[in-house]
Amino acid sequence: MKIRKNPELILRRIAGETVLIPTGSFAAAFNGIIHLNGPAAFIWEQMERAKSREELAQSLFDRYEIDEETARKDVNGFLDTAAYVGYAVDEEA
Repeated sequence: MKIRKNPELILRRIAGETVLIPTGSFAAAFNGIIHLNGPAAFIWEQMERAKSREELAQSLFDRYEIDEETARKDVNGFLDTAAYVGYAVDEEA
């Protein structure tokens, strides 16, 4: 299964901050920018390569040296929120 990003969100690094900037029709519906912390930015960037939530959790585990359960909770929390607010579509959920 694949996790798709909303193509109307563009990742940018501005003044040391990682943000998602809405474009197109999403910009009309969402007024502002989305700030991502380090792990959230990492998950966002890995979404293009990962084929599943478990693969994303493994990547997060490897990168941040956290326990596997925390990695799974972080990935699930991020993806569930992203799907709820329209940042991404998790075809696996």
